[in-house]
Amino acid sequence: MTWIERDGALHREIKTPDFLTAYRLVGALVAPAEALNHHPDLAFGWGYVHIRLTTHDAGGVTDLDRRLAADFDKVIDASVALL
Repeated sequence: MTWIERDGALHREIKTPDFLTAYRLVGALVAPAEALNHHPDLAFGWGYVHIRLTTHDAGGVTDLDRRLAADFDKVIDASVALL
């Protein structure tokens, strides 16, 4: 699945085989978010990671959200062997 823009945010859901894989993926997303000082809404549980990106100050999606989404895609693509 790719990113979907709705309700003023970018959304992506990643399916994982279990809870531990979801947890590890969320952990891997921390570094790129910190590098850009841009912090997403993340939710995870058994078999899924949900990501929501928006810039609250701007009231919606900005170039920073798109840049972080691209950085996250790289992390997710590198983790595909785990998924």
